[in-house]
Amino acid sequence: MAGDGTVLTRRPVVAVLGATGSIGMHLVSAFEARGYRVLAVARKRSPLVAGCEFIELDLSATPSAEIARILTAADAPLMVNAAGGWLASLEENRLAHVEVVERLLGAAALMPAPPRFVQIGSIHEYGPVPHGAVIDESFEPKPQTPYGLTKLAGSNAVLRATRAGHVHGVVLRAVNVFGPGAAGGSFLGSVVRRLRELPAGDRLRLKVSRSERDFVDVRDLADAVVRATESAVTGRAVNIGRGEALDMRRMLELLVVEAGRDPGALELFSGPVDSKGGDWTRADVRLANRLLGWAPTTSVRQSLRDMWEAAAER
Repeated sequence: MAGDGTVLTRRPVVAVLGATGSIGMHLVSAFEARGYRVLAVARKRSPLVAGCEFIELDLSATPSAEIARILTAADAPLMVNAAGGWLASLEENRLAHVEVVERLLGAAALMPAPPRFVQIGSIHEYGPVPHGAVIDESFEPKPQTPYGLTKLAGSNAVLRATRAGHVHGVVLRAVNVFGPGAAGGSFLGSVVRRLRELPAGDRLRLKVSRSERDFVDVRDLADAVVRATESAVTGRAVNIGRGEALDMRRMLELLVVEAGRDPGALELFSGPVDSKGGDWTRADVRLANRLLGWAPTTSVRQSLRDMWEAAAER
């Protein structure tokens, strides 16, 4: 009981897998802010998640039985998989997005009771869509890249395990993520790094495709994950995004403004670029609002400003 007489409800333990990544560290903060005890799991320790219980574990090399033992000992009935990221080869993607998921699901099947399992999937699981299309959950996934193919395989494994009764699973198919701590392997994350390293008076030349993409702030995504963990939604995929397609050239121009840099520091020219997805993404997020009571709240400019400032702090 709190000092004001309020009865405090003890929340269960949530295991955040991939806790030191660009998304995982925000999940740790979001769950702790809601009063959860967090078990952070990652390959290496990080001061970014120093305040919670931490287990140093390489999920890609740890047998399912050992993972099950650790999670059972921690009494963690909630699992959130934020492991993986922007990887180059098919083998790297398969290891991070398929094998790790299968090991986690194997562990879940060995636990005393089926855990709640939230899988952070990707909008790129749908593959390329026609320009102007609003992607809802009825779209048939047809990914063409190693990233999209392996993310879809991992998400499908979670949904199969849910049907088999091994987990109470839900997949959140997130659009491109930005905001503080953005992954260095992402396009915007790499631009922030290169701008910060740019000598005064120099110009950064960037090749930018004529693309429009949906983005969501990492803190809004973390809020969606917490809501999904607490919800009764199971056995389905739910899109998470802003619900708007943002012009990439305009995004970069706004980034320079929010960074307080001279607009002339960035020189953009058109051309084809390598991408993990197509040139158009816009998620229909009405299902997330209906099932989870979720909607994005962070403005684009705030996300860009905080991304820039967080890079300086790190």
